[in-house]
Amino acid sequence: MRQETTVNEPLVELDTSGNELRARLSGSWTVEHAGAVERQIEELSGAAESTGRALIDLSGIERLDTLGAWVLDRTRHDFGGKGLAADFVGARAEHHILLNEVAYRGFQPEPVKRKSRLMDVLVDIGEAVVNAGKDFAQGISLLGEIVTALVRVILVPSRFRLPALTNQIEQIAFRGVPIIVLISFLVGCIVAQQGIFQLQRFGAQTFVVNLVGILILRELGVLLTSIMVAGRSGSAFTAEIGSMKMREEIDALRVMGLDPIEVLIVPRVLALVIGLPILAFLSSIAALVGGALVAWIYGDIPPDAFLARLKATITMNTFLVGIIKAPFMAIVIGVIASIEGIAVEGSAESLGRHVTSSVVKAIFMVIVLDGFFAIFFAAIDY
Repeated sequence: MRQETTVNEPLVELDTSGNELRARLSGSWTVEHAGAVERQIEELSGAAESTGRALIDLSGIERLDTLGAWVLDRTRHDFGGKGLAADFVGARAEHHILLNEVAYRGFQPEPVKRKSRLMDVLVDIGEAVVNAGKDFAQGISLLGEIVTALVRVILVPSRFRLPALTNQIEQIAFRGVPIIVLISFLVGCIVAQQGIFQLQRFGAQTFVVNLVGILILRELGVLLTSIMVAGRSGSAFTAEIGSMKMREEIDALRVMGLDPIEVLIVPRVLALVIGLPILAFLSSIAALVGGALVAWIYGDIPPDAFLARLKATITMNTFLVGIIKAPFMAIVIGVIASIEGIAVEGSAESLGRHVTSSVVKAIFMVIVLDGFFAIFFAAIDY
């Protein structure tokens, strides 16, 4: 028994003659009947599988919109992919124009272009150089804004936010003491132990005092401290500023007439400049204590002999070389952390990416800066 349908419902009448299928379409092939359109097309596709050619008669279609035209053209395209010839016949002029406009095309993958590995390497190097140049320009620009904001604060002391500075010093210096002292103590022990084992071959284990003293005070003390601060405080700066950027709090500060550089970045950079030399000093002391302990245990060098030889070996220049580096490394860490925080966009993925980038770039630049200082002090024989 045939089911009655609405006048406007899309219909397909199928007539198979030999190896040819003739399908006569009627009704409204529009978006209002999208479900019925798909069902009729499925019926048409199933009947066409056992034939070699299909003629789709569109003369009975009353209404045709973009959806119906797209489905019909997609069907013809699918038939062609299966090796079945399919043609539209009897289409009205307006329907023919619409079918041409919505012609279905498969998304073919772009042809893979053969590339030279050498050229790819050169392109990557060029992009890295360009990005490094952009980062350097951004760093110089932000450093200029920080100096400008600092000058404004000096000229108008009432603009200075002392509570923000003290809070940042507490977070950076006071709360960072335990982990930095512990790491430095362990590194001092390791340096002294390895130095003693190597120098014992020549009967010169007492020179481990010279090794530990000069290496810790000139290089390792400030370098270890800067790396730890970059990983601990630098990442915190980026996360704090980045989360404020995501919540549009920085824009709110500008709306209220406040300078975000002056409110957010200047206290953090000043706290780093103040706190990093203090931490570097404590780090050096902890490393020397660790070295003295290991020298006493493994090298039979009592603490009084260790201190006497250390006093004879170390000069004020040795101590100042390490301390002079600390404020410059603090500025580098603060500027990089602030740049990455401001660059955060509105997603958690962006925040995580920039926090990671902040730590990596800060550690890299700290090591590079330490190398430049080593070359400079060696050149002036300091």
